[in-house]
Amino acid sequence: MTEGSDASRTSTPIDLPVLPLDDEVVLPGMVVPLDLSDAEVRAAVEAAQAVARPGGGKPEVLLVPRIDGNYTGTGVLGTVEQVGRLSDGDPGALIRARDRVRIGAGTSGPGNALWVEGTRIDVPVPDPLPGSAAELAKEYKALATSWLKKRGAWQVVDRVQQIDDISALADNSGYSPFLTTAQKVQLLETADAVARLKLAIQWLGEHLAEQDVAESIAKDVQEGVDKQQREFLLRRQLDAVRKELSELNGESGSGDESDDYRARVEAADLPGHVREAALKEVEKLERASDQSPEGSWIRTWLDTVLELPWNERTEDAYDIRGAREILDAEHAGLGDVKERITEYLAVRKRRTDRGLGVVGGRRGGAVLALVGPPGVGKTSLGESVAHAMGRKFVRVALGGVRDEAEIRGHRRTYVGALPGRIVRAVKEAGSMNPVVLLDEIDKVGSDFRGDPAAALLEVLDPAQNHTFRDHYLEVELDLSDVVFLATANVLDAIPEALLDRMELVTLDGYTEDEKVVIARDHLLPHQLERAGLQEDEVGLDESALRKLAGEYTREAGVRNLERSVARLLRKVAAQHELGERELPFTVSEQDLRGLIGRPHHVPESAQDPAGRRTAVPGVATGLAVTGAGGDVLFVEASLADPETGASGLTLTGQLGDVMKESAQIALSFLRSHGAELELPVADLKDRGVHIHFPAGAVPKDGPSAGITLTTALASLLSGRLVRTDVAMTGEVSLTGRVLPIGGLKQKLLAAHRAGITTVVIPQRNEADLDDVPAEVLDTLDVHPVTDVRQVLEIALAPASARAQDRLPAAA
Repeated sequence: MTEGSDASRTSTPIDLPVLPLDDEVVLPGMVVPLDLSDAEVRAAVEAAQAVARPGGGKPEVLLVPRIDGNYTGTGVLGTVEQVGRLSDGDPGALIRARDRVRIGAGTSGPGNALWVEGTRIDVPVPDPLPGSAAELAKEYKALATSWLKKRGAWQVVDRVQQIDDISALADNSGYSPFLTTAQKVQLLETADAVARLKLAIQWLGEHLAEQDVAESIAKDVQEGVDKQQREFLLRRQLDAVRKELSELNGESGSGDESDDYRARVEAADLPGHVREAALKEVEKLERASDQSPEGSWIRTWLDTVLELPWNERTEDAYDIRGAREILDAEHAGLGDVKERITEYLAVRKRRTDRGLGVVGGRRGGAVLALVGPPGVGKTSLGESVAHAMGRKFVRVALGGVRDEAEIRGHRRTYVGALPGRIVRAVKEAGSMNPVVLLDEIDKVGSDFRGDPAAALLEVLDPAQNHTFRDHYLEVELDLSDVVFLATANVLDAIPEALLDRMELVTLDGYTEDEKVVIARDHLLPHQLERAGLQEDEVGLDESALRKLAGEYTREAGVRNLERSVARLLRKVAAQHELGERELPFTVSEQDLRGLIGRPHHVPESAQDPAGRRTAVPGVATGLAVTGAGGDVLFVEASLADPETGASGLTLTGQLGDVMKESAQIALSFLRSHGAELELPVADLKDRGVHIHFPAGAVPKDGPSAGITLTTALASLLSGRLVRTDVAMTGEVSLTGRVLPIGGLKQKLLAAHRAGITTVVIPQRNEADLDDVPAEVLDTLDVHPVTDVRQVLEIALAPASARAQDRLPAAA
């Protein structure tokens, strides 16, 4: 039979009692002691002893591995060499494993053991061994000798060297403790001796390689431990020397500072990664000398880390109705923001109730951008939100910040390094879930020190701010539970990438009715207290408040209104101290002029007709959006005298390119459609056209003045006046189409403040009227149009009202 054949010689089946081995494998040639206190072991041995063997042979059992309750298909025939007591005094049996047996069907036998029919597996090994098998045997012995010497088993080395049978040599690896049960089962079921020997060589070689790596690691660890022990002893000696020196110099030592920091770090409630980083810094502090500047850096860093509220969080107030009442009580209007905060609290409550407070390592924070003109309450709204949520509030002023390190912190190598403003805000708040107001985010600049707006990208990104890393701390800080409120006046000044990470909430300013409510409920009580007056001493009629809001101030917010109220109260207080006025006193509408002077902003509709801006042809009223909200914008056009020889189009008023293009389009439209509109367009060929936007020092740009420019030119050419109560906004095309614009709500609020009663808007902006307060729409006659011809029909006065019929003749 050739080497390596899996065929076995014919063998007579034998009946044997099964001795199961739970998760253990015994290979031929092994001698194992078994505990007879186990019922199955005892039953198998007793059953084997009950069978008479010819010639007085020793009892035989079948050792079968039982892996996870399942028997293998191959076992080992074992002879019971001796029955007695084990070293611990328990009854036991010594069994020698001899041959592999292929397990067949079950059979019957004496005793309580399980009997099976088995067939010996006998694969002969060629004699003499072929060269390859001899080399394998030599390789295995070398590996086994190396492993045994490392374990100090010198007495076993000679026994292994004396084994010549490769089958026995391969089975000898069954004694190896590093083999897994599965590997031993594989050896047991592999009948071919050469294949078994190859497996044994492979596994023994892998184990030796792992041992070499483990020994190398252990050696490095031991060397590190020895170094630390030496360093520890030397430092103890150094401490003793320092103590002796301090006693000689009469100094009172206050203990080891590094030990104090170590105790503080170990006692602090820090996250795992922060504790690990802090302990490393303590070790550096212990190694640093007193004269080293690194020691002061480390102490400052440790103080900062220990002062941060890593695991401190305030409990959110989940009284949704109560939170909304707080917002309504502290701020009038601003419905969009109040709804968004109410939605956030409701969702946060449901997530908490369902155990979804932390999902994917991220908590349920929020990032809102409050964009609106000055004075509408963006900054004060942040404090109200914190009050409604039951959270701490902290304000971070970003106006004029140009250094990226202000956001992300300085590297610790710089002198005077500090963490960024975000980390300082969390530290100031004393909790990891405050409401942080990023004030004036549109005023952030950039220069050679970096771009702070780019550094804010990670802070305000809900997908990554749970692992925010400050340059000073250099450890991850979880900002995912913080509610960020960013305020801005101008949307265009915020970088697009930064704006994309925030949820935009637009605050378009207050109506006159809202201003009266704010002044009555919020501004007046506050200013009474600042003026040292009681509520029962000075009061303001609603008519006086309405006139203050409508004629003494013209703004989107209420800041100037508050100044007017303060000035009024100061005047009353001064008059009382001078004995000129008795208290209590209620200020009426008629008292305003005597106390604070004449009104500064009289509505256009209330002015004398001779003083109106549109009392001459060529003047139209437009609507615009500025950083202070909506505003009324006048457009003036004039034709040059033919004798001057001037021609072409002149534009003044510091206009942008887009607005200049709108003027060119308006002029081109009238030239091409003059006959249709009954306009003397011949004048446009020989005479220069001058268009001016007053307030020339203020930059102006945008396409929304298109129909206003067209109306002013049409009024100039036709001699028909533009109605004084009409204002308009819309982009115009060369064909006369009226195209949509932005900021409609702010523009209509401005028209309402200015006393305008008729407004012309693009029809495609009609859906935006839903955002305009109902009380404003009730006072305005809004005309959605699609063509500039409709604009001219609405805006131009009848032909009988030509200016030359109403102006005095020239002298």
